[in-house]
Amino acid sequence: MRQQRFHGRHEGRGQRCEAPGCDDPGEFRAPGDRGSSFDGPGHWRWFCLPHVREFNAGYDWFEGMSADEILQAQSPISGWATETRAFRAEPADGMPRWADFTDPLDAINARANDIRHGVTNRRARQAQQTRFTPREHEALGALGLDPQADRAGLRKRYSELVRRYHPDRNGGDRAHEAKLQRVVEAYNLLKRAAAFA
Repeated sequence: MRQQRFHGRHEGRGQRCEAPGCDDPGEFRAPGDRGSSFDGPGHWRWFCLPHVREFNAGYDWFEGMSADEILQAQSPISGWATETRAFRAEPADGMPRWADFTDPLDAINARANDIRHGVTNRRARQAQQTRFTPREHEALGALGLDPQADRAGLRKRYSELVRRYHPDRNGGDRAHEAKLQRVVEAYNLLKRAAAFA
């Protein structure tokens, strides 16, 4: 197989460059007016090498986004937390699931603790997890708590997160309002949980 000199070249497709007045073959694709979505693949525009370079030089990925959306897209943990999980299979080794944590560093720490303390810690964790309903497990994840947490730990973590996300502590910035709402809902559910009685 012949090595391509330019990555992304699609030769022999019979497309013409879409730049006005250009008759060269359109061997490089660029985003069109409709991106990929649930409805199917997006629309592509086809250009020759000089015109795709020109297109790329003026392309703005953040076009149409608000300042908060741009900041969120640039976050190193962008996409880590999702609202719904299609599959929540229990791990075979009893280790905590990555999906149970909103912060990647908390997940790494929990996995390292399990490795450090071995099988007995895993069995204790499994026994602790049976104390909570599935909704309460989700609330624990929203607060970044593990199933061993006690009522004092719950209150401490709640006050810490409220201080972090409340607009009054962020100069009136309401960007974290959704996170604050999740924290309040999670706390209200857990403070009534039988495990914390």
